[in-house]
Amino acid sequence: MTSIALSPAAPKQMASPVLQGVMWGGAAVTIWGVYLAFARANVSTGILPVDLAVVRYLTAGLIMLPWLLRHSPATMAGMGWRKAAVLTLLAGPLFILVSATGFNFAPLSHGAVVQPAAITIAGMLLGAALLGDRLTKPRVIGAGIILAGLALVAGPSALSGGAIALLGDALFAGAGVMWAVFAVLSRRWAISPVAATAVVSVLSAVVYVPLYLGTNGIGALLTQSATTIVLLIIVHGVLSGVVAVFAFGRAAELLGAPRAAAFPALVPVVATLAGIPVAGEFPAAWQIAGLLIVTLGLLVTQRTAKPQLSTKTA
Repeated sequence: MTSIALSPAAPKQMASPVLQGVMWGGAAVTIWGVYLAFARANVSTGILPVDLAVVRYLTAGLIMLPWLLRHSPATMAGMGWRKAAVLTLLAGPLFILVSATGFNFAPLSHGAVVQPAAITIAGMLLGAALLGDRLTKPRVIGAGIILAGLALVAGPSALSGGAIALLGDALFAGAGVMWAVFAVLSRRWAISPVAATAVVSVLSAVVYVPLYLGTNGIGALLTQSATTIVLLIIVHGVLSGVVAVFAFGRAAELLGAPRAAAFPALVPVVATLAGIPVAGEFPAAWQIAGLLIVTLGLLVTQRTAKPQLSTKTA
């Protein structure tokens, strides 16, 4: 980033750290919501979760490899191999596969509710335990509002599926907790968003791509049109694999991981709206009401937010 001379009044025009954090968090959930809508459409055409994962991490790994090569690859950008392995285990291919496998046992509406709820709750509790971030009254109330809104988004289908759906719900919850732990540990270890994104992307590509090629091959992807492949690379690889991970990390850096953990609750909002043009799915009236309630809950959790700035730079 280049240095630009500014007049004395210019810094006053910059957005506050809290506003910047909200904008980064909003960018992350917007991408994730669009990604979820595209994933629904992709799976319906015969593309498997393992195929989506290889596109995501191969693309992200190639994008972030030059950065990592310039920032001490021998020590994983200074964080060390142990921390790099832990973060990759939490936010790498295993996270995608655990989350996607849940849809084999529970309906899509369960995943849209359970996973964001798990991120919100686990993020706040882990933030309080590991980062000393106090559970304030507005944050607890906001979390309750978010959970109520998510339950309303799910609607009657939240009670469907029987006992087998509990296994899917457990997988969704597990994926949500994995992401929350990833966010909290990144902040506890003072790892910059770009470093976390680079290390997770490159290590995931190195481990997962050869495994995928040796077991599945690229036959399913070769049957897709060139337009579909380009969209997969852009949506799953560039946007979801790189931009969203960095954006969420930046939000956690500016707002604190517990406050940033509330943002994934907006993923169903974006996914539902994006699903109209992408997947041809129209929300019911109660779902629209639930989306508005989720948004209100998020605003409550951020109402008294104080920035937690890190002096560490990428």
